[in-house]
Amino acid sequence: MNPRYKWYVVAMLWWIAFFNYADRQAIFSLFPLLEKELHLTPVQLGLLASSFAWVYGLCAPFAGNIVDRVRRKSAILGGLQAWSVICMATAVSRNFGNLLLFRAAGGLGETFYFPASVSLISDYHGKETRSRALGIHQTSVYIGTIAGAFFAGLIGQHYGWRWSFIVFGGLGVVLGLVLSKFLIEPERGASEFTAGQSAERIPLAGFLRILWNTPTALILMATFVCANFVAAVLLSWMPAFLYDKFHLSLAAAGLTATIFVQLASTAGSPLGGWLADILRRRTPGGRMMVQALGVLGGAPFVMLCGLTTSVTWLVVALIAWGLFKGLYDANIFASMFDVIRPEARGTAAGFMNMVGWLGGGGTAPIVIGYIAQRASLGLGIAMAAVVYVAAGALLITGIAGFVRRDVARMQAQLAARVA
Repeated sequence: MNPRYKWYVVAMLWWIAFFNYADRQAIFSLFPLLEKELHLTPVQLGLLASSFAWVYGLCAPFAGNIVDRVRRKSAILGGLQAWSVICMATAVSRNFGNLLLFRAAGGLGETFYFPASVSLISDYHGKETRSRALGIHQTSVYIGTIAGAFFAGLIGQHYGWRWSFIVFGGLGVVLGLVLSKFLIEPERGASEFTAGQSAERIPLAGFLRILWNTPTALILMATFVCANFVAAVLLSWMPAFLYDKFHLSLAAAGLTATIFVQLASTAGSPLGGWLADILRRRTPGGRMMVQALGVLGGAPFVMLCGLTTSVTWLVVALIAWGLFKGLYDANIFASMFDVIRPEARGTAAGFMNMVGWLGGGGTAPIVIGYIAQRASLGLGIAMAAVVYVAAGALLITGIAGFVRRDVARMQAQLAARVA
């Protein structure tokens, strides 16, 4: 196989992840249109965001466990086709109940993607290049978010909100058909095991025992809850915040809410991956150090976003927030895979998504919507900075107390398999 193919894999999955996030982000730029046409309240709009997160999170551990037992190529491409068709079907919605149903169903379709993709990438990329590969893959999330926010707002502004879902869903179906010819499934555990060895299957109960006895993994999951809470605040409420407070047009609000943060994250994620790969060679907690820098560095800028009355300072805060966010995001799964065996990576990623989306993404839109009704949306956004600080404290605890031992134990288990 061409030695460059491992990077071609990252490129192919990049486009799938692009549509994964473009499809889920599109609805947020359409909130004002949905509010006007279907007479939705802020809490109902929050429920549309949370319904996706709840289904996505609840199904994630089961999806991850399935991913560890089936061809990941099938899980990736099958999921792409499913969520793209659901996205198109959203256009037939006539009321809040219809929207809620399709939004929740989209979460079911998309929940297979990340456990399967990060597991597959990690079998092409060992610990020397894993953070860089996953960091580059992560940039698709940011570009997809920008595209989903801007083009959904643009299409909705000129042709109505229904056409936004039809366009994004249709393009996803076409992409899946094209990539089915080029994506190759690797041997599970290929980056750790030698030729002739095969990864053993770990039952769910066995994985739970591994997880319970790996404090670093538990800390990383708790941190992901915090980080996902803050990210959900940005994705779900920032377009409406800009539309209401700074009186931007629908398309301009959707673009401004995403382009500065996401482009900065597009630069920060590869940087975070490169820095983490270097630090990981020097210390077991290297990747977590970069993550701690990301959340603690981003906290003051999250606060500034919610409190400033200046468009200039808002843009500065969004750019800085995005850069630090990218440092954290590049290592979400790479840090976990330092302490979890290759056979259980899909399940681990599924559990990460479950706790992150239920505890973070599933609560943030409603919590911020409630604060917006009682006080102001800006105050709700500013208060999210406290959650980032909590994430930093968790990471520092893991670096100081647990990661060295957990990494050593996982490496000893791999050595025993080789022997």
